[in-house]
Amino acid sequence: MNNPLRQYFRRPALYISLPSKGHFYPEGTLDMPENGELPVYPMTAIDEITSRTPDALFNGNAVAEIIKSCVPAIKDPWSLPSVDLDTILVAIRAATNGNELEIQSVCEKCENDGKYGVNLIGLLSTITADDYNNPLLMGELKINFKPLTYRDINTGNLGQFEMQREIIALQAMEDEVTRTEKSAVTMQKLTKMNMELIANTVYSITIPTGEEVTNREHINEYLESCDRATYEAVRQHAIKLREASTTKPMKIKCVNCSHEYEQTLSLNITDFFE
Repeated sequence: MNNPLRQYFRRPALYISLPSKGHFYPEGTLDMPENGELPVYPMTAIDEITSRTPDALFNGNAVAEIIKSCVPAIKDPWSLPSVDLDTILVAIRAATNGNELEIQSVCEKCENDGKYGVNLIGLLSTITADDYNNPLLMGELKINFKPLTYRDINTGNLGQFEMQREIIALQAMEDEVTRTEKSAVTMQKLTKMNMELIANTVYSITIPTGEEVTNREHINEYLESCDRATYEAVRQHAIKLREASTTKPMKIKCVNCSHEYEQTLSLNITDFFE
């Protein structure tokens, strides 16, 4: 039976174009409108509760559920390419609480705390995506990249949190020999985790015969076995591609001493949707 109150349900508050233009989404995970603009709905009361649930925040489910609710065209938020993540979070915030976001910032010169307004719609216009069609040429190899998914990012964040816990535990160890041994193991785990994250940004590697290598194990093995200069070139290229799609630091003029400086905008969901 149709609900007579349906006409009073929430409606899209704004429409956005994705920096990715809909590329990099696995089949069936994005319902792209013909005009390329996705409707963004304000958060519901349930979404607000989800954004404040510690377990859901820690394991990434809160962000995934809120995206699914507010941008229903995205069927699987875990497959969301990272180049679209900041755009979507900013749009949901604007759709829910309006275009103006108030932030607090401490002046780096006079150290006074001030409040400043951020125009979110204007902020959206600054977020772009780099050209992932341009490969990195390394000698005879052509290395092709892709964005990390939200699942990749979340897995990396959880891994780093666990590493931080291990490092804190190491600092509390009194036995120096044991601490040194366990520190070496922890550093190896951290290096491997970071390497896997970089490997996930590599879509394929084309060799001189024209064969395109897409096997994940083969790509991982190559990155583990190549020389340091090659690995660093791959890492820096991946970072450059990612930076194009993140929010840029905002320029602030201190309300107390008029000193001008830049402030990074946090998109941590625990404070972004307050």
